[in-house]
Amino acid sequence: MQKMLIEGGHVLNGQVRISGAKNSAVALLPASILANSPVTIEGLPEISDVGTLSDLLEEIGGTVNWEGQTITVNPENMVAMPLPNGKVKKLRASYYFMGAMLGKFKKAVIGLPGGCFLGPRPIDQHIKGFEALGAEVTNEQGAIYLRADELRGARIYLDVVSVGATINIMLAAVKAKGKTVIENAAKEPEIIDVATLLTNMGAKIKGVGTDVIRIEGVPELHGCRHTIIPDRIEAGTYAIAAAAQGKEVIIDNVITNHIEALLAKLREMGVRLEESDEKLLIAPQGPLKSVDIKTLVYPGFPTDLQQPFTSLLTKAGTTGVVTDTIYSARLKHIDELRRMNASIKVEGGSVIVSGPVQMNGAKVKATDLRAGAALIVAGLMANGITEITGVDHIDRGYENITDKLRSLGANIWREEMTEKEIIQFQNS
Repeated sequence: MQKMLIEGGHVLNGQVRISGAKNSAVALLPASILANSPVTIEGLPEISDVGTLSDLLEEIGGTVNWEGQTITVNPENMVAMPLPNGKVKKLRASYYFMGAMLGKFKKAVIGLPGGCFLGPRPIDQHIKGFEALGAEVTNEQGAIYLRADELRGARIYLDVVSVGATINIMLAAVKAKGKTVIENAAKEPEIIDVATLLTNMGAKIKGVGTDVIRIEGVPELHGCRHTIIPDRIEAGTYAIAAAAQGKEVIIDNVITNHIEALLAKLREMGVRLEESDEKLLIAPQGPLKSVDIKTLVYPGFPTDLQQPFTSLLTKAGTTGVVTDTIYSARLKHIDELRRMNASIKVEGGSVIVSGPVQMNGAKVKATDLRAGAALIVAGLMANGITEITGVDHIDRGYENITDKLRSLGANIWREEMTEKEIIQFQNS
């Protein structure tokens, strides 16, 4: 096990390139199951979640070949192998195997998904969609069993806007007989990316990016070549880090429309931004102003950027309020930021951040992926050295983050944890 160390106070300057989108990759890979010939996906991020999904594809009989950041998945010999536990427990997005395997084989056995604990995240809307398409869904000994004689198109209204349910129902519906309509669908760019892949495979999908998606089922899907979109959450994280500790940072390979809600808040704080082609310049000037943020479904402020943005607010003047309407329990970074001298309190469902304060290095723990990003942003601003454990969470979603930050001028490195430190970490 490793820990990450950051000597704060170093100015960030230069250019960083954004990797492929994690939240697309974790759905694109399961989607490849649906084809009857090889699927090639270019630009995948080198993160642990992608590696886990690649292993799962091989477990069910797929052939997976890597060439740099391009993967080719041959699904021709795949079988409906049960995946009740093991690697399925490592990430929440393993639930996309439900929709993909149901669509391909009309049956699946998938363990309840793992990943970061962010409070209750039920999959009832996924199950509602599968049942509407004609599947029988049961929970047996901690695994979800899906069975169907055939899948038929249906009209499905999602009671809550859910990215996971929208994608999972799409995966199950593209080969169902007849027409499926998903109402109150999520609109995230990653959903459009998955639909683009499926369309390239021969699926008939309309309305993606709106709240009503229409799918006409087809009997077969074929292989194709697809390039993943850039990761808007990674881009947003580097934009926040640049606003916190940067001079002039250029973020390359970014679709700025995908992070417009964040950019609007950075402008409101007084950060100078310049957009051109697929590049974004972040150049802070003078003191930062506090702002309030409320996370919302896309195109609102992303819940995945709430935690690193909270760290940025510690540098801003007066008081900022952070309200997460998506995952109200996404607050485990708060106590860790307090260890670093942040003036933060939780009132009701909101976080009150008073600033500006000088953050100080401390020993802290990343309890989930984006909490890890928040601690990195705080460490870049802090006096002294910040020591972060739980680095495996960070590696689930950020490709080569240590090297990328070092290329911008950060003094950041990793060390192996001692046996005593590992025991302390496991007992904490």
